[in-house]
Amino acid sequence: MALLGDGHYLTQADTVSGEHAMMGLPKHALTRGPGDLVDRQPQKQQGGASPLDRIRRRHSRMHSVSRSRRRRPYARRFPARRRRRNSRQLGMKILIGALLAAIAIPLARWLLINWWVLLTLALAAAGFGGVWLYRKAEHARWDRTRVNALRFNLPQIDALHHRDFEYAVRDLLRRDGCSNARQVGGAGDNGADVIATDPYGRVWVIQCKHRRNGTSGSAIGTPDLQRVNGTARPLHGADIVAVVTNGRFSSRCPELAGALHMHLVDRRVLARWAAGSQPLWDLLPKIPPPRKPVN
Repeated sequence: MALLGDGHYLTQADTVSGEHAMMGLPKHALTRGPGDLVDRQPQKQQGGASPLDRIRRRHSRMHSVSRSRRRRPYARRFPARRRRRNSRQLGMKILIGALLAAIAIPLARWLLINWWVLLTLALAAAGFGGVWLYRKAEHARWDRTRVNALRFNLPQIDALHHRDFEYAVRDLLRRDGCSNARQVGGAGDNGADVIATDPYGRVWVIQCKHRRNGTSGSAIGTPDLQRVNGTARPLHGADIVAVVTNGRFSSRCPELAGALHMHLVDRRVLARWAAGSQPLWDLLPKIPPPRKPVN
């Protein structure tokens, strides 16, 4: 027993009765008399269920109601809304089709009567197409003439920006017959600045190194050769790997280039190539044989 503040005593039966009352059990189901604590399951009354069975049934009904109130997926909760949307889309398609038919049918009838309008439009289209094709062919011919006459001298090359130097190398390759030569230098170029295929079917991968001060600038070192050699063949499928510069190479570069089967185009070779006397493959030693014959 425990003494309460108002002079009353709290017995163990009162404590257990209070705990079971919080669980929803009636007090008479717990005790037979004053202070007589029943520590076993309540017996079922004749003609009805025990209090614990009624509590279990009530809880099961509550859980079943809560499960039935769960949100259903959108498609099942709003089938009428989907049907209304589909019907509106179908109605819009029918309306557009009717408008097009209302315009196309009278227009077709009018063109059948005035057939000469169709003939005039066809002749005009053919004339404009012919003029466009002629102008395109003229532009291509002038481009070929300009490329074939392309010449650079060393002072012009020295004055170029390093990106313009890459474009100049691309144009020189096009002049020599590499029609698909393209500049690819920039971020993520994997060591290639210009890629081209010569008339003999060989793939060229070129790294360009521009020096504004020419031979007075810093020399091209072996790390530059190793960088382009490591990616040119595995990534770009190169047959010929070359490094082109308007400056100079370090003393160790020729030996490394020979071991790696690379080609060095220094300022002297670049001057001969840019002057237009010979294509680049005629100026370099030990070029791989052609992949295909030239027509």
